[in-house]
Amino acid sequence: MLNRFVRRTVDTLGLVGESITDFLDHLGGIILLFAQAAAMTFRRPFRTHLFLAQLEFIGAQSFFIIALTGTFTGMVFALQGSYAFRLFSAEYLIGPSVLLSLTRELAPVMTGLMVTARAGSAMATEIGYMRENEQIDALSTMDINPVHYLVTPRIVASLLMMPLLAALFTFCGTMGAYFVTVRLLGVTHNVFVGRTLQMVDLSDLYSGEVKAAVFGLLIASICSYFGYNSSGGARGVGLATTKAVVVSSVSLLILDYFLTALMY
Repeated sequence: MLNRFVRRTVDTLGLVGESITDFLDHLGGIILLFAQAAAMTFRRPFRTHLFLAQLEFIGAQSFFIIALTGTFTGMVFALQGSYAFRLFSAEYLIGPSVLLSLTRELAPVMTGLMVTARAGSAMATEIGYMRENEQIDALSTMDINPVHYLVTPRIVASLLMMPLLAALFTFCGTMGAYFVTVRLLGVTHNVFVGRTLQMVDLSDLYSGEVKAAVFGLLIASICSYFGYNSSGGARGVGLATTKAVVVSSVSLLILDYFLTALMY
Protein backbone atom coordinates (compact mmCIF):
# COMPACT_ATOMS: atom_id res chain seq x y z
CA MET A 1 0.00 0.00 0.00
CA LEU A 2 2.76 2.42 0.93
CA ASN A 3 4.67 1.70 -2.26
CA ARG A 4 1.53 2.21 -4.35
CA PHE A 5 0.84 5.52 -2.63
CA VAL A 6 4.43 6.65 -3.23
CA ARG A 7 4.22 5.70 -6.92
CA ARG A 8 0.96 7.56 -7.39
CA THR A 9 2.36 10.61 -5.62
CA VAL A 10 5.48 10.55 -7.78
CA ASP A 11 3.40 10.13 -10.95
CA THR A 12 1.13 13.01 -9.96
CA LEU A 13 4.07 15.28 -9.18
CA GLY A 14 5.62 14.27 -12.47
CA LEU A 15 2.48 15.26 -14.38
CA VAL A 16 2.29 18.57 -12.54
CA GLY A 17 5.96 19.26 -13.23
CA GLU A 18 5.52 18.37 -16.90
CA SER A 19 2.53 20.70 -17.18
CA ILE A 20 4.45 23.56 -15.58
CA THR A 21 7.43 22.92 -17.85
CA ASP A 22 5.20 22.93 -20.95
CA PHE A 23 3.52 26.14 -19.81
CA LEU A 24 6.83 27.91 -19.26
CA ASP A 25 8.18 26.58 -22.54
CA HIS A 26 5.18 27.91 -24.48
CA LEU A 27 5.21 31.20 -22.58
CA GLY A 28 8.88 31.74 -23.35
CA GLY A 29 8.35 30.81 -26.99
CA ILE A 30 5.46 33.24 -27.38
CA ILE A 31 7.41 36.08 -25.78
CA LEU A 32 10.47 35.34 -27.90
CA LEU A 33 8.45 35.20 -31.13
CA PHE A 34 6.71 38.47 -30.27
CA ALA A 35 10.05 40.13 -29.46
CA GLN A 36 11.53 38.98 -32.78
CA ALA A 37 8.51 40.18 -34.74
CA ALA A 38 8.43 43.53 -32.92
CA ALA A 39 12.15 44.09 -33.51
CA MET A 40 11.62 43.58 -37.26
CA THR A 41 8.63 45.91 -37.57
CA PHE A 42 10.64 48.77 -39.05
CA ARG A 43 13.25 46.63 -40.80
CA ARG A 44 13.43 46.63 -44.57
CA PRO A 45 12.05 45.39 -46.86
CA PHE A 46 8.59 46.71 -46.02
CA ARG A 47 6.18 44.22 -47.56
CA THR A 48 3.22 46.56 -47.78
CA HIS A 49 1.06 44.10 -49.72
CA LEU A 50 1.29 41.52 -46.93
CA PHE A 51 0.43 44.12 -44.31
CA LEU A 52 -2.57 45.41 -46.27
CA ALA A 53 -3.78 41.85 -46.86
CA GLN A 54 -3.76 41.21 -43.10
CA LEU A 55 -5.53 44.50 -42.41
CA GLU A 56 -8.25 43.44 -44.81
CA PHE A 57 -8.47 39.90 -43.45
CA ILE A 58 -8.43 40.74 -39.74
CA GLY A 59 -10.31 44.01 -39.98
CA ALA A 60 -12.61 44.41 -42.98
CA GLN A 61 -13.69 40.78 -43.10
CA SER A 62 -14.59 40.91 -39.40
CA PHE A 63 -16.84 43.97 -39.66
CA PHE A 64 -20.08 42.08 -40.19
CA ILE A 65 -19.65 39.55 -37.38
CA ILE A 66 -18.49 42.27 -34.97
CA ALA A 67 -21.40 44.55 -35.88
CA LEU A 68 -23.91 41.72 -35.53
CA THR A 69 -22.47 40.50 -32.23
CA GLY A 70 -22.23 44.03 -30.84
CA THR A 71 -25.81 44.92 -31.76
CA PHE A 72 -27.37 41.90 -30.10
CA THR A 73 -25.04 42.11 -27.09
CA GLY A 74 -26.26 45.66 -26.45
CA MET A 75 -29.89 44.64 -26.98
CA VAL A 76 -29.68 41.67 -24.62
CA PHE A 77 -27.80 43.63 -21.96
CA ALA A 78 -30.36 46.47 -22.08
CA LEU A 79 -33.26 44.02 -21.89
CA GLN A 80 -31.79 42.14 -18.93
CA GLY A 81 -30.75 45.35 -17.18
CA SER A 82 -34.26 46.73 -17.47
CA TYR A 83 -35.62 43.96 -15.25
CA ALA A 84 -33.27 44.92 -12.42
CA PHE A 85 -33.51 48.71 -12.81
CA ARG A 86 -37.30 48.56 -12.98
CA LEU A 87 -37.38 47.22 -9.42
CA PHE A 88 -35.88 50.53 -8.24
CA SER A 89 -37.63 52.77 -10.81
CA ALA A 90 -34.20 53.53 -12.27
CA GLU A 91 -34.75 52.81 -15.95
CA TYR A 92 -32.77 55.97 -16.74
CA LEU A 93 -29.61 54.04 -15.76
CA ILE A 94 -29.98 51.47 -18.55
CA GLY A 95 -28.15 53.57 -21.11
CA PRO A 96 -25.13 54.49 -18.94
CA SER A 97 -24.79 50.97 -17.55
CA VAL A 98 -24.83 49.40 -21.00
CA LEU A 99 -22.35 51.87 -22.46
CA LEU A 100 -19.98 51.60 -19.49
CA SER A 101 -20.06 47.82 -19.75
CA LEU A 102 -19.46 47.96 -23.49
CA THR A 103 -16.59 50.42 -23.45
CA ARG A 104 -14.76 48.98 -20.45
CA GLU A 105 -15.28 45.24 -20.80
CA LEU A 106 -17.69 43.77 -23.30
CA ALA A 107 -16.41 45.45 -26.45
CA PRO A 108 -12.69 44.59 -26.11
CA VAL A 109 -13.32 41.12 -24.66
CA MET A 110 -16.06 40.03 -27.06
CA THR A 111 -14.18 41.52 -30.01
CA GLY A 112 -11.07 39.61 -28.96
CA LEU A 113 -13.00 36.35 -28.71
CA MET A 114 -14.64 36.86 -32.11
CA VAL A 115 -11.34 37.76 -33.78
CA THR A 116 -9.70 34.75 -32.16
CA ALA A 117 -12.40 32.42 -33.46
CA ARG A 118 -12.43 33.88 -36.97
CA ALA A 119 -8.98 35.28 -37.73
CA GLY A 120 -6.75 33.76 -35.04
CA SER A 121 -7.67 30.20 -35.96
CA ALA A 122 -6.95 30.97 -39.62
CA MET A 123 -3.55 32.42 -38.69
CA ALA A 124 -2.55 29.26 -36.84
CA THR A 125 -3.86 26.99 -39.61
CA GLU A 126 -2.23 28.90 -42.47
CA ILE A 127 1.18 29.15 -40.81
CA GLY A 128 0.88 25.55 -39.62
CA TYR A 129 0.32 24.24 -43.14
CA MET A 130 3.24 26.32 -44.37
CA ARG A 131 5.37 24.62 -41.73
CA GLU A 132 4.14 21.15 -42.70
CA ASN A 133 4.63 21.83 -46.42
CA GLU A 134 8.16 23.12 -45.74
CA GLN A 135 7.33 26.55 -47.13
CA ILE A 136 8.81 28.17 -44.04
CA ASP A 137 12.05 26.26 -44.64
CA ALA A 138 11.93 27.44 -48.25
CA LEU A 139 11.69 31.05 -47.08
CA SER A 140 14.81 30.58 -44.97
CA THR A 141 16.58 28.99 -47.95
CA MET A 142 15.77 32.09 -50.03
CA ASP A 143 17.25 34.28 -47.26
CA ILE A 144 13.81 35.58 -46.24
CA ASN A 145 13.25 35.76 -42.50
CA PRO A 146 10.05 33.75 -41.84
CA VAL A 147 9.16 35.75 -38.73
CA HIS A 148 9.49 39.03 -40.60
CA TYR A 149 7.51 37.66 -43.55
CA LEU A 150 4.72 35.81 -41.71
CA VAL A 151 4.40 37.02 -38.13
CA THR A 152 5.21 40.73 -38.15
CA PRO A 153 2.41 41.75 -40.58
CA ARG A 154 -0.14 39.79 -38.56
CA ILE A 155 0.89 41.29 -35.23
CA VAL A 156 0.95 44.88 -36.52
CA ALA A 157 -2.37 44.44 -38.33
CA SER A 158 -3.99 43.00 -35.19
CA LEU A 159 -2.62 45.87 -33.11
CA LEU A 160 -4.17 48.44 -35.45
CA MET A 161 -7.47 46.75 -36.26
CA MET A 162 -8.55 45.49 -32.84
CA PRO A 163 -9.24 48.98 -31.40
CA LEU A 164 -11.26 49.87 -34.50
CA LEU A 165 -13.28 46.68 -34.25
CA ALA A 166 -13.86 47.28 -30.54
CA ALA A 167 -15.11 50.81 -31.32
CA LEU A 168 -17.46 49.34 -33.93
CA PHE A 169 -18.69 46.82 -31.35
CA THR A 170 -19.36 49.65 -28.87
CA PHE A 171 -21.23 51.73 -31.45
CA CYS A 172 -23.42 48.86 -32.62
CA GLY A 173 -24.06 47.74 -29.04
CA THR A 174 -25.10 51.27 -28.09
CA MET A 175 -27.49 51.45 -31.04
CA GLY A 176 -28.97 48.10 -30.05
CA ALA A 177 -29.40 49.24 -26.46
CA TYR A 178 -30.97 52.51 -27.66
CA PHE A 179 -33.49 50.63 -29.76
CA VAL A 180 -34.53 48.36 -26.90
CA THR A 181 -34.54 51.10 -24.25
CA VAL A 182 -36.25 53.87 -26.20
CA ARG A 183 -38.41 52.01 -28.71
CA LEU A 184 -39.41 48.97 -26.69
CA LEU A 185 -39.16 49.97 -23.02
CA GLY A 186 -40.46 53.52 -23.33
CA VAL A 187 -37.52 55.49 -21.93
CA THR A 188 -37.34 58.86 -23.66
CA HIS A 189 -34.57 59.80 -26.06
CA ASN A 190 -33.49 62.76 -23.93
CA VAL A 191 -33.18 60.64 -20.78
CA PHE A 192 -31.18 57.92 -22.53
CA VAL A 193 -28.77 60.32 -24.23
CA GLY A 194 -28.56 62.83 -21.39
CA ARG A 195 -27.83 60.31 -18.65
CA THR A 196 -25.34 58.48 -20.85
CA LEU A 197 -23.37 61.64 -21.62
CA GLN A 198 -23.49 62.60 -17.95
CA MET A 199 -22.11 59.33 -16.59
CA VAL A 200 -19.79 58.12 -19.38
CA ASP A 201 -16.69 60.01 -20.46
CA LEU A 202 -13.89 59.54 -22.96
CA SER A 203 -11.58 57.89 -20.44
CA ASP A 204 -13.90 54.88 -20.41
CA LEU A 205 -13.60 54.60 -24.19
CA TYR A 206 -9.81 55.05 -24.10
CA SER A 207 -9.37 52.28 -21.53
CA GLY A 208 -11.36 49.87 -23.68
CA GLU A 209 -9.32 50.79 -26.74
CA VAL A 210 -6.08 50.16 -24.87
CA LYS A 211 -7.37 46.75 -23.83
CA ALA A 212 -8.34 45.95 -27.41
CA ALA A 213 -4.86 46.87 -28.69
CA VAL A 214 -3.18 44.66 -26.07
CA PHE A 215 -5.56 41.82 -26.90
CA GLY A 216 -4.66 42.20 -30.57
CA LEU A 217 -0.98 41.70 -29.78
CA LEU A 218 -1.82 38.73 -27.57
CA ILE A 219 -4.03 36.95 -30.10
CA ALA A 220 -1.68 37.38 -33.06
CA SER A 221 1.38 36.32 -31.04
CA ILE A 222 -0.21 33.18 -29.58
CA CYS A 223 -1.87 32.02 -32.80
CA SER A 224 1.26 32.66 -34.85
CA TYR A 225 3.38 30.81 -32.30
CA PHE A 226 1.31 27.63 -32.31
CA GLY A 227 1.07 27.62 -36.08
CA TYR A 228 4.78 28.33 -36.49
CA ASN A 229 5.73 25.44 -34.19
CA SER A 230 3.15 22.87 -35.33
CA SER A 231 4.23 19.35 -36.27
CA GLY A 232 2.68 15.99 -37.04
CA GLY A 233 0.99 16.56 -40.38
CA ALA A 234 -2.62 17.58 -40.84
CA ARG A 235 -3.57 16.28 -37.39
CA GLY A 236 -0.78 18.34 -35.85
CA VAL A 237 -2.03 21.47 -37.59
CA GLY A 238 -5.54 20.82 -36.27
CA LEU A 239 -4.23 20.38 -32.74
CA ALA A 240 -2.11 23.52 -33.05
CA THR A 241 -5.15 25.51 -34.20
CA THR A 242 -7.23 24.18 -31.30
CA LYS A 243 -4.50 25.06 -28.81
CA ALA A 244 -4.12 28.51 -30.33
CA VAL A 245 -7.83 29.31 -29.99
CA VAL A 246 -8.15 27.89 -26.47
CA VAL A 247 -4.96 29.46 -25.11
CA SER A 248 -5.75 32.83 -26.74
CA SER A 249 -9.28 32.90 -25.31
CA VAL A 250 -8.25 31.90 -21.79
CA SER A 251 -5.22 34.23 -21.80
CA LEU A 252 -7.41 37.09 -22.99
CA LEU A 253 -9.83 36.64 -20.08
CA ILE A 254 -7.02 36.34 -17.54
CA LEU A 255 -5.22 39.39 -18.91
CA ASP A 256 -8.49 41.33 -18.91
CA TYR A 257 -8.73 40.92 -15.15
CA PHE A 258 -5.26 42.32 -14.54
CA LEU A 259 -5.75 45.21 -16.97
CA THR A 260 -9.02 46.06 -15.27
CA ALA A 261 -7.36 45.99 -11.86
CA LEU A 262 -4.64 48.36 -13.11
CA MET A 263 -6.94 50.80 -14.93
CA TYR A 264 -9.83 51.24 -12.50
